Amino acid sequence: MTALTNKTALVTGGSRGIGRAIAKRLAKEGALVALTYSSDEAAAKETVTSIEAAGGRAFAFRAQLGVPGDAEALWQEFDARIGQHSDRPGLDILVNNAGIAGPGLIHEVSEEDYDRVFAVNAKAPFFIIQKGLERLRDGGRIVNISSGVTKVAFPGMTSYAATKGALEVLTLTLAQTLGSRGITVNAVSPGTIETDIHPWMADPDAKAHAAGFSVFNRVGQPEDVADVVSFLASDDARWVTGQNIDASGGSGLGI
Repeated sequence: MTALTNKTALVTGGSRGIGRAIAKRLAKEGALVALTYSSDEAAAKETVTSIEAAGGRAFAFRAQLGVPGDAEALWQEFDARIGQHSDRPGLDILVNNAGIAGPGLIHEVSEEDYDRVFAVNAKAPFFIIQKGLERLRDGGRIVNISSGVTKVAFPGMTSYAATKGALEVLTLTLAQTLGSRGITVNAVSPGTIETDIHPWMADPDAKAHAAGFSVFNRVGQPEDVADVVSFLASDDARWVTGQNIDASGGSGLGI
């Protein structure tokens, strides 16, 4: 028996990067993991294959976020697929990880870009949670992936930072709302993480500069975040709710 045996988890954006590491860690702990992807089916299949090769259970399906009806479509697909992998409908753990970048100083952000980043990063998690509550079992877990940009001013990502601020306030509010059902709601805020969405890290100087933000003088790895999410998803975190766990390696402590 492992920490999440007989649990079902859903990880949005679970095909790559931090989401993949989260999916793999939850599966390692015994959970059946459903993971969504937006476009890279090959990466999603690779993630499922790696989980299964390690003795875990997982399945993937496409969910386009940031469009009208996205949350309803996601849950319809989940409902259609879950019976193929479990005799229990519903789920125990929801990880809202999917997100997109929103670069630009305030005068550089168009209304269209603003609407897009808010649709994916703030609106989609809101309605995924809303429409998922009837499926989330009492005593369940919700983990929202935020960002260290809400702690330290980062003008080059103004709209992105605003979406993550909205997600953190939602986390706090829902912790109060859902406490009567024994559901915990927490956020995790990574710092700079080495994934394939940061090709600039191939430059040793750029990577060294990013490493300098952390007190450990290294950039984070997806597993650094996944381990924190795994804790929050477990019974060990039953008395933790409404919190934003910093997983940035102490980035910005000296500022």
